Amino acid sequence: MRKVLVSAAAFFMVLVSQAQSKSINSSSYKTALGVKVWDGAGISLKHFFDGKNAGELIGYFWNQGARFTGLYEIHGDITGAQGLKWYIGPGAHIGFYNTKYGDGGFVGIDGVIGLDYKFNAAPINISIDWQPSFEFGDNRGFVGSWGGLGIRYSF
Repeated sequence: MRKVLVSAAAFFMVLVSQAQSKSINSSSYKTALGVKVWDGAGISLKHFFDGKNAGELIGYFWNQGARFTGLYEIHGDITGAQGLKWYIGPGAHIGFYNTKYGDGGFVGIDGVIGLDYKFNAAPINISIDWQPSFEFGDNRGFVGSWGGLGIRYSF
């Protein structure tokens, strides 16, 4: 998992540095739909309510189940990096698992911290984040391995 996140972070930083070195201007977006890559894959829909506040819905699917997450994200600009924003926020999820750690449905609370970049020259948005969570139930608890690389079409 760590190798995937380190590789995703490196990929994200290369894309951002390439865009900035080529003087690609960035702009904001209202809504974006795409994928979020983690140990599995997810579908991500992100929508801005205003310039700094967004909601993100994520449906993760992998061989041990599914997890549906809703996040409220507060964004802030990074000085000198047009189009690049940091974000942080709370959320919640429900998961349905088939694992050695417990079959069934579980609920939990989430946090998120990450970076978001929108290319102006193309309707593409990328993000990378860490999404720690706490899940309630037998054999549940803190999980620090959620998050990933998001690639979305913005409109």
